[in-house]
Amino acid sequence: MVFINEHYLKLPGGYIFPEIARRVDALGRADPAAAQRIIHCGIGDVTEPLPLVAVSALNAAAAELSRRETFRGYGPAVGYGFLQECISRHDFRERGLQIDASEIFVSDGAKGDCGDILEILGPGNHVAVADPVYPVYVDTNVMAGNTTALCTDGGYGGLMYLPCTPENDFVPAPPKSEKAELIYLCYPNNPTGAMISREQLSEWVEYAMANDSIILYDVAYQAYISEPDLPRSIYEIPDARSCAIEFHSFSKNGGFTGVRCGYTVCPRSVTGRTREGRRVGLHELWTRRFQTRSNGVSYVVQRAAEALYTPDGQKQVAALIEHYLGNARILREGCRRLGLTVYGGVHAPYVWVACPEGVDSWGLFERLLEEANVVVIPGAGFGRCGEGFVRISAFNTRQNVEEVVRRLAGMKM
Repeated sequence: MVFINEHYLKLPGGYIFPEIARRVDALGRADPAAAQRIIHCGIGDVTEPLPLVAVSALNAAAAELSRRETFRGYGPAVGYGFLQECISRHDFRERGLQIDASEIFVSDGAKGDCGDILEILGPGNHVAVADPVYPVYVDTNVMAGNTTALCTDGGYGGLMYLPCTPENDFVPAPPKSEKAELIYLCYPNNPTGAMISREQLSEWVEYAMANDSIILYDVAYQAYISEPDLPRSIYEIPDARSCAIEFHSFSKNGGFTGVRCGYTVCPRSVTGRTREGRRVGLHELWTRRFQTRSNGVSYVVQRAAEALYTPDGQKQVAALIEHYLGNARILREGCRRLGLTVYGGVHAPYVWVACPEGVDSWGLFERLLEEANVVVIPGAGFGRCGEGFVRISAFNTRQNVEEVVRRLAGMKM
């Protein structure tokens, strides 16, 4: 008899996206013409081609593999030194942040790392997550056994939910009395598009230091921050090197959603405890985990990621960011003209739209699908505090976004 990991049975089967697909499919069967008109503004996948510098680097690296003298086999599990050094220099040291190349762990993206980090953290940690939340943070903790079964209110016991609402600008304050050992924060935020201030992030670092906690800080949308005074890394905050692990991605700045590359920063100064109270560096454990469980990111992909840091690469990345933020502005303004209350879309490629009075998130989803043939994500899929909102993704072509706004203008809210 083979036993399974029964924690997986607590999951609702990723119900939000299959349910969206089911409803879209039902519309297509009932109205084939509508199916041809559907524009997807739900999933956060990019649409624009890769930067040319990345394509050139991919081709050049592939050509190297065709020659015996430049062929490469297995690469380092934690990343090639050329990319680690490039990241350390451009993303940190040039900004005055002391992150060594050896503290950079190259991977296939932030999504996997945000869950995989739980492999080096023991059971019994009290975990705090925002509400609404990127579902990966919750689901991976369910899989790891850090929660109860799904409760009737849609949440899980064992997790501390941090309400993110218009009243707190979708940025939760640290709890005053309750203690969390692990804290997931994501800014710029998915799904709300909100951004945290330096003062607010400093409060979280102070909380973590006072409570011997670790912040798991997801900055996958860092490149979309449009104001220079806002923090682009948690390591801009004093003491964060001792209490924070940071997750980065090339998916949304370099268009690498299909190419796959990202990295995690795990400073040597971040530690955890054994049950007996002995301090252990998480850098050591994370390294060991990579050496055992990772084959590394391919050489050609790491060369492509490196190319994004060249002067031409930075210009081409900036053009992509400008395109998607331009889409977000068009969507934001279009929703406002309808009389809807809109958040986000300034420092992130997501527009968080409040539902009209008397309409819930699935109700607005249905109206947009049936009347405008536009697919969005109901906020309820991101948590209890997501009810009453929908998320509209700006990852699309300009033509599609302008068409979406044109269709919305024909609706009455």
